[in-house]
Amino acid sequence: MEIQDLLNKVDHTLLATTATWEEIRAICDDGIRFHTASVCIPPCFVQKAAKYVKGKVCVCTVIGFPNGYQTSTVKCAEAADAVRNGADEIDMVINLGMVKEGRYDDILAEINAVKKSCAGKLLKVIIETCKLTEVEKIAMCDVVARSDADYIKTSTGFAGGGATFHDVELMALHCKGKKVKAAGGIRSIEDAEKFLELGASRLGTSRVVSEVKSMLNVNKHSDLSFFS
Repeated sequence: MEIQDLLNKVDHTLLATTATWEEIRAICDDGIRFHTASVCIPPCFVQKAAKYVKGKVCVCTVIGFPNGYQTSTVKCAEAADAVRNGADEIDMVINLGMVKEGRYDDILAEINAVKKSCAGKLLKVIIETCKLTEVEKIAMCDVVARSDADYIKTSTGFAGGGATFHDVELMALHCKGKKVKAAGGIRSIEDAEKFLELGASRLGTSRVVSEVKSMLNVNKHSDLSFFS
């Protein structure tokens, strides 16, 4: 795969609780320079980032993050606030307790309510695969497939586990009609390419861009022609 094609599918991500504006601005600069799909950043930086990038890269943020146990009303308010502040894409975390209780209709209702609050913006649903059984993963694929969301997403990266090749393959198989985002623990360009081969359309990671930058620096190149 051409390196630019890969970068076009990356949500260049910084969600650390200690993130500063200087670090977020650097993520935005990278997103613009390397034409990533988006920059995925904390909600408190969305307004400033949206003004900074001026539409040169999509701004993605997270709601119900990272635990997912906020009320549906709060998640909807978070989504609406993010969109007002300039977010182009929203990644929401499901309520895992509802999964454990088998309350799939309630999860579906919450997803659809949040999607409505997104006012037409893209919605990705994080199901936190490392906390689910195989049966629960397949059930959540069915829920997201029936929902108004645009993507199903593996992980927050904050729950002790991230994307696996098996989970992405499973989601691509069972969540028909929706796109798949792999996130958490994508450590290399080789990993990224494998996730895309297995059915992912987006990748939540910072390491791919970091690896590209490192290779450019080592080889004294300023642009991606080095990879041609």
